[in-house]
Amino acid sequence: MSLRRFVLRRLLASVPVLFGVSVITFGMIHLTPADIVDMMVANNPDATAADAANLRREFGLHLPIWEQYLNWVAGMLTGDMGEVYSRGPDVGGMMIARLPETIALGLFGWVFAILIAVPGGIYAATRKDRFGDHASRFAALSGISIPNFWLGLMLMAIFAVELNWFPVLDPQEPLLSREMLWWLILPGVTIGTAASANLMRILRTSMAEEMNKDYVTAARAKGLPERTVIIKHVLRNSMISAVTVAAFLTAGIVSGSVVVEVVFGWPGLGALLIEAINLREINLIMAITMFVGAAIVVANLAADIMYAVLDPRIRDEY
Repeated sequence: MSLRRFVLRRLLASVPVLFGVSVITFGMIHLTPADIVDMMVANNPDATAADAANLRREFGLHLPIWEQYLNWVAGMLTGDMGEVYSRGPDVGGMMIARLPETIALGLFGWVFAILIAVPGGIYAATRKDRFGDHASRFAALSGISIPNFWLGLMLMAIFAVELNWFPVLDPQEPLLSREMLWWLILPGVTIGTAASANLMRILRTSMAEEMNKDYVTAARAKGLPERTVIIKHVLRNSMISAVTVAAFLTAGIVSGSVVVEVVFGWPGLGALLIEAINLREINLIMAITMFVGAAIVVANLAADIMYAVLDPRIRDEY
């Protein structure tokens, strides 16, 4: 199967996934005990039942749930994500304003994960069943087990409060300024710890299996330096498994950003989602959820493409 057909089939397979995400999210929002009108009326003691009814009619919340969903789908297909009822601006503009912060935090998390996972996985695989291997597995298990919010609070308490190496609060500087990039280190470490631990464990296991294969023995018998055998042969063949797992870890980084942004007070999409949930802003919740779902689908698609490029036999399985 050609790579173009492979990518097309994977894209078509993602459509039902996003459809399912939208249906489940929309249904769960309507199962909550209150809506945006209830929240607005609760904050205005002078509002009457007639005012609430008028607001629901204005927002279209008086319609049956299936009709509301179809109206939302029609808007999404035409590029209209609706408005933020309690604030006025459109959903798209608010998301675009917050998107750079979330992307920057995610990139910091991935950079940290790669910088730790790749050397750590190589080190553990080349010292299998020795102290370095046991220490790396303990570190990986710890990284997977520690909750993001606890790790973030501990990093803030130690490095920001006690040692005063980092500012406690967002410096309120431009995103790419030196002060802001320095402050982003702690949130980046927090969000990338679990991903680095998972990736390091997978890479170590894959490399340990590859090192027992015949082609590695043959390469060593030819007199190739051990560094060349590890980097050029073993690591390259082990990257197939690592790349696949890395895409799934993207979901963890994206979902973890919600907690990390709240802990560090970072004004990204994660913090905006929490605000939208508290206010029952259905359009904003749906837009952020669909964006996150699409990002995860794209990441998985990128992994499938890289997987197919590294091993063309994979294309024939789809």
